[in-house]
Amino acid sequence: MAGYSTRVRSDIARWHQAGLIDAATADSLTRDVEANARKSLSFGSILAMMAALLFGAAILIFVAANWDAIPRLARVAALFAIILGGYVGGAVLKTRDHAAIGEALWIVAAAAFGGSIALIGQMYHLSGDEASALVTWGAGTALAAVALRSNPLTVAAVGIADAWLFLKGFDYYSRSDFPHAFVIMAVVLFAVSFWTRSQPARHLIILSLLFYLVLLAGNHATLPVAIPLVIVSVVLFAAAVFAPEPVDRIVQLGGRLPLHALLGFLTGLAIIQFELADESTYNSGFTIASVVALAGIVAALVLAGRESRGMRWLAYLGFAFELATIYVVTLQSMLDTAGFFLAAAVMLGILAIVIIRVEKRMKGPATGGATA
Repeated sequence: MAGYSTRVRSDIARWHQAGLIDAATADSLTRDVEANARKSLSFGSILAMMAALLFGAAILIFVAANWDAIPRLARVAALFAIILGGYVGGAVLKTRDHAAIGEALWIVAAAAFGGSIALIGQMYHLSGDEASALVTWGAGTALAAVALRSNPLTVAAVGIADAWLFLKGFDYYSRSDFPHAFVIMAVVLFAVSFWTRSQPARHLIILSLLFYLVLLAGNHATLPVAIPLVIVSVVLFAAAVFAPEPVDRIVQLGGRLPLHALLGFLTGLAIIQFELADESTYNSGFTIASVVALAGIVAALVLAGRESRGMRWLAYLGFAFELATIYVVTLQSMLDTAGFFLAAAVMLGILAIVIIRVEKRMKGPATGGATA
């Protein structure tokens, strides 16, 4: 984002010198670029977050390593001091225009809160499992995100919810109930993300919901999950393409809803194809699903590919996946090993030709657009 801001400011100065815009317009554009650039996550902010996580881990490991040597009251006091110091210190630094360091201290406090749950639970022999601890940790982090209106804490809360989903979804040993509660978590965190202005959290929530649906399809009925996913994805894609401004004002995804919709469309059809694929070469259901997938990829490229490089690359990956899937299901019984390599070479060649031709068409008459 910093490089983009620098280029835009340079372009604004050049436009002003060339007489394309007046001084007032140039000044307004420059202020707008600078205001939005401050909201971006710089490389220094990323390093500060990483340092905060490492610092928090170091503190917790040190406390855990000397756990028996520290008096019980001192243990609890030390843990709460880290949490309180992180949140209060971060808030003070935020008010003094040290946003990156302040957010980093909040991450330290959130990490300390999670570690405190485990250490205090062990010390007082509290009943519970890892999943319950993650729920408590995530709820506390989400409340802190709301109170402090923190973008990184919102993302952290979503990450903790994802860890809970992964733990419950792949809990093969106890075979606990399916984690349907994740939908409620996702809805709550999605609402929180608007208050905290956390667009990355919204993107992560949508991807997490797709993962939830894949788990649901694998554990329950496949087609009743996959078919609605395909239909909803098509509807969202159409709404985002034909009414982009009002839709994005609602979801606030930076114009990337079509990208998520295409991913949901391909995911749903992949689930359908895996369900319908069998040893029969002439499987009409699989063939129909494959045709729909390829037609959807072409439609996505035509309708939204010119404006989004990410859309084009996702479509290319989807096209390559479809070619490989169609080969595995319909042709593997007819080709030997040498034929496999020949078919792979032909498919890759076709894919390369398609990508080259599409890129030329997309770049040709276009005057510029987003590269989401």
